[in-house]
Amino acid sequence: MCCALASDGANSSPTTTNGCGAHRLLSDVCHRAQLESRWRRHSCCAALYSPEGILLIDAGLPSLAPWLSMYTQRCILLTHYHMDHVQGLFPLRWGVGKPIPVYGPPDPAGCDDLFKHPGMLDFKPPLTAFQPLHLNRLRITPVPLNHSRPTLGYLIETSECRIAYLTDTVGLPDETLQFLEQQGTLDRLIIDCTEPPAAVMPRNHNDLTSALHIHVRLRPQETYLTHIGHALDVYLQTHVLPQGVHVARDGMSFTL
Repeated sequence: MCCALASDGANSSPTTTNGCGAHRLLSDVCHRAQLESRWRRHSCCAALYSPEGILLIDAGLPSLAPWLSMYTQRCILLTHYHMDHVQGLFPLRWGVGKPIPVYGPPDPAGCDDLFKHPGMLDFKPPLTAFQPLHLNRLRITPVPLNHSRPTLGYLIETSECRIAYLTDTVGLPDETLQFLEQQGTLDRLIIDCTEPPAAVMPRNHNDLTSALHIHVRLRPQETYLTHIGHALDVYLQTHVLPQGVHVARDGMSFTL
């Protein structure tokens, strides 16, 4: 089974071409992405796939059909219902075919009219924190996160690998930290990191200082920073991450 990532934050691409200071660096980051596709970022999400089927974590990509059309067993796991994590569901729901199960946190508001007009999306009862869900060969345990609306991260386990996917969040609730520490060593931690080090703790997303604190606390074999914002991309042009910590890139994949 493989996992592939997309890694952007919710902020849109800047259009500034101001030639001085931070604006020049920001423009350089955007220009690099325009020239080379490997530097481009799309809405934060992941795909776990195998010959048996595919599981999408979040649905922020505008077009999900290319990911799903090759598989007969398809499932979607949502962290929360902010638009940048569910926008791909709106066109997908009007497709034709077998209903697609969708799991997510307890949020009665959902997003817009998704619950009222689900189309081919089969919204399952909300997940309960720390109560495992079994899908094919995966054991998936929802864990609470700190965000502006109900949000779940996921501990994903196979017989050979243990991954924590934790976005969107600022820090982690104590109960989530304690639970993850008790599960043994993580092979990979995929963690929200939108901002460079900040003097004041951000409201809804980790800055690099917060993300590295979680990395030190959980001690995974490898950590991948995701939900990357423009300012962090600029910061990383001139700063080196600690050993074992990587910046997620769109299309990055690894075996579970």
